[in-house]
Amino acid sequence: MNKKNIHVVGAVIIKDDKILCAQRGESKNLSYKWEFPGGKIESGETPQQALKREIQEEMECDIAVGEKIDHTVYEYDFGVVHLTTFYCTLQKGKPILTEHHSIKWLFKHELSSLDWAPADIPTIEKLENM
Repeated sequence: MNKKNIHVVGAVIIKDDKILCAQRGESKNLSYKWEFPGGKIESGETPQQALKREIQEEMECDIAVGEKIDHTVYEYDFGVVHLTTFYCTLQKGKPILTEHHSIKWLFKHELSSLDWAPADIPTIEKLENM
C-alpha cells in the first residue's frame, strides 16, 4: 500500500541569535520529539502562507517568513513527510504553548543536544554548518 504524502512546513524562528525549538505533545505522532514549529500545507496555500497560519494557530504570534533552508523527504510509519523549512522572524507577540509540550530557545551549536524528529535533522545539520 502506498503511504500518503504529507506536505509540511517548519519555521526556524531566530531571535537574538537563538532558534526556537518546540517539543511535540504526548498525543501526537512522534510524541515528545523536538521539531521546528509549523504544520501541513492546506490546498491553495503557498508554503509561506501555511507557515504563517500554523504559527498563528499554534503559538499565537505573527512571523515574517524569509528564505528557504532545506527540503527533506522522510518516510515514517504513518506516511511520507515532505518538510520544507524557512528562516523566520517574530513580528508580533511571543510564542505561547497551545499544542506543544514545551519550547526552548537555543544557540545553533546547542541544537543537536535535543531529541529531534528525524525529518528535522537535515535542517539542523545545515544550520550548524552555516
